[in-house]
Amino acid sequence: MTPDPLVVMFGLFLAVTLVITYWASARSSSSRGFYTAHREISGMQNGWAIAGDYMSAASFLGITGLIAFFGFDGFLYAVGWIVAYLTVLFVLAEPMRNVGRYTVADVVAFRLRGRGVRALTAASTLVITLLYMVAQMVGAGSIVNLLIQRIDDIVAIVLVGSLMLVYVLIGGMLATTWVQIIKAGLLLAASLTLGVLVLAHFGYSPGALFDAATRVHIGGIPTNLLQPGHFFKGPHAGLDLFSLGLALALGTAGLPHILTRFFTVPSARAARTSVGWAMALIGTFYLLTTFMGLGAATIVGPAHIGKRIDGTQAIRYIARHPERAQALNAEFGKDGFIVTHQNNNLAAPLLAEALGGPLLMAFVAAVAFATILAVVAGLTLTAASAFSHDIWYSLIRRGDVPENEQLFVARSAALLFGVLAIALSMLLHRVNVAFLVGLAFAVAASTNAPALILALTWRRFSSAGAISGMIAGLISSVALIAVSPDVMHEHALFPLRNPGIVSIPLGFLAAVAGTLVARDHDSENRFNELEVRANTGIGAER
Repeated sequence: MTPDPLVVMFGLFLAVTLVITYWASARSSSSRGFYTAHREISGMQNGWAIAGDYMSAASFLGITGLIAFFGFDGFLYAVGWIVAYLTVLFVLAEPMRNVGRYTVADVVAFRLRGRGVRALTAASTLVITLLYMVAQMVGAGSIVNLLIQRIDDIVAIVLVGSLMLVYVLIGGMLATTWVQIIKAGLLLAASLTLGVLVLAHFGYSPGALFDAATRVHIGGIPTNLLQPGHFFKGPHAGLDLFSLGLALALGTAGLPHILTRFFTVPSARAARTSVGWAMALIGTFYLLTTFMGLGAATIVGPAHIGKRIDGTQAIRYIARHPERAQALNAEFGKDGFIVTHQNNNLAAPLLAEALGGPLLMAFVAAVAFATILAVVAGLTLTAASAFSHDIWYSLIRRGDVPENEQLFVARSAALLFGVLAIALSMLLHRVNVAFLVGLAFAVAASTNAPALILALTWRRFSSAGAISGMIAGLISSVALIAVSPDVMHEHALFPLRNPGIVSIPLGFLAAVAGTLVARDHDSENRFNELEVRANTGIGAER
């Protein structure tokens, strides 16, 4: 029997990464090793790892799918994520490395003493991380269900969750870092291969590809994907676009799993170097998503992107769903498959199948699966760190915790958080992953970003300002998501799909108002110490 290429490729990835995890386990027996890999990751290595963290399923699957279905509007997601790293480079990278120890809350709490500040920062970290993780695991369900049709996407979500817990519980930050580096290399290789094959399909002429993208049929209607207005449409289209752009541009400055990567490098210079590498790698990748998305639209066609079944399965499916018989027969493709449910998260692997057959699809799908495993491992580690270090170690035990207890709590938190993420992913398994991550960015930009940016740049900023800003940003962003069109549909109380245009200003304004109302001279005095450490590294954790 010929082995399934997907099983072989995925098996190779698992074998390599599990060996790395076993090797890393010996170096993760302390809290410092578990959280930060002993700060021994070089700038270049960390740049690749950041890129691996950032180029998630939302990018590879979600952005490609949004461009395939909505063209120019889908590309705007990619633009926002590229621009976002400028804030991180110029404002946060060096101070985060010099001021922080293990978590984002360490940075805020260094400047603003108080249990409330640390508790709120930890809580926002858990909410943001959970939203981001759900998006990755939803993508995992789509991928596995496409390739191994006898495995339901719910089962696939449980499989991914179980594997990522192995990486985190055993290998800690060191194993997670190397898994992300390997995954970033594989993802860039897969994206470059698909981009080149798309251009080859059109005679290596970008003009021919763009011309074909102006004549795509969506729902039987000729559509110009290069025109805006397919995704952001209606009376609030401009505000919706601006809201998304604001959330993406500032969201990275509040993403805990990205910011904590700066605690793994040995110096502030290495932190800046890692951002440079990450921006170059991420920029290249997002450029390639344009070719992949438009290639999927023109070569595969939106009507053929989704959950597919072959002729034998179709007979059983139609017997269970007779009301769809006529529509499904009309959709029967030349490849002998029916699309039972459109799913734009599957644009990249189906493009790979159209260009290179089952072998290339297996490679792309295995890379996508590896992408998801690497990212959710990093997210789980971030959540575990926030709970064990910020809540248990700093707030509950007030710093009096034996080393073995802190590690036990961290691993227990990772396990519980992983189970919760699996449960939520099952409920949201049909939602576009890029959209879910856009919401996570909105929450991050509304809560963590104002507190971090103001703590590092405004002398008068106080604990009351940080608490009021984070509460306002967290409550408003989550509440507006809950009453948005994508949750309440025609009964929506808030007209925009992304809450950023309201919740981000609210977060900053509440932070400023809280500071002006309750001045904190002690926090102002500590600003001098923060400036010295942030800019020189004197007194920083080594």
